[in-house]
Amino acid sequence: MQTFCLEVSGDFACFTRPEMKVERVSYDVITPSAARAVFEAIFWKPAIRWHIRRIEVLKPIRWINLRRNEVSGVVPAGAVKSAMKQGKGNLGMYVEEDRQQRAGLFLRDVRYRLHAEFEMLNNNPENNPVKFAEMFKRRASKGQCFNQPYLGTREFSCDFRLVEADTAPAQPLPETRELGWMLYDMDFADTTNPMPRFFQANMQDGVIHVPAWDSEEIRG
Repeated sequence: MQTFCLEVSGDFACFTRPEMKVERVSYDVITPSAARAVFEAIFWKPAIRWHIRRIEVLKPIRWINLRRNEVSGVVPAGAVKSAMKQGKGNLGMYVEEDRQQRAGLFLRDVRYRLHAEFEMLNNNPENNPVKFAEMFKRRASKGQCFNQPYLGTREFSCDFRLVEADTAPAQPLPETRELGWMLYDMDFADTTNPMPRFFQANMQDGVIHVPAWDSEEIRG
């Protein structure tokens, strides 16, 4: 499979650790699931699935503490469906009543190079992998996307650019550290009960090699 590379950067990022129940605390680096979401924001088709193979950390890992206003509730899905059927409905939220102030430990001034491949999910002859590869490269090189890519949370949007094969190699962060158990992605084999999958992440000279989805390194 052909490998594609994106360089992404942003002022802030938050790749939330699931073990933190109230306050948002980020992983040290971008997770494979967040990296996958960047590729899907640029080019997504039901016939393909993106797989992250390598993450290169290009800037020092820096932190910032922020306190933000959030809302504690969400608009019920049933109310949304009813409004869609009837053409009207009460979908408003009272911010003053639902607002909560929460602290967060986020990353700042981040830059990564993300290496990924896509897998064809069916054998439909109309789904040509060469065509999809060219479509992705064309969109990424022009800065086009279906929705704005972000770094963990939608409020932290990111810039991206396609890294061509003849582009000078990046200089990853000259640092090695154990990152511990990191969220790999969600397993939707049971759509009614999706389960998280984790892997033991290690950064070697600024590079994180991401194991395959069906690898023994991936744990539930």
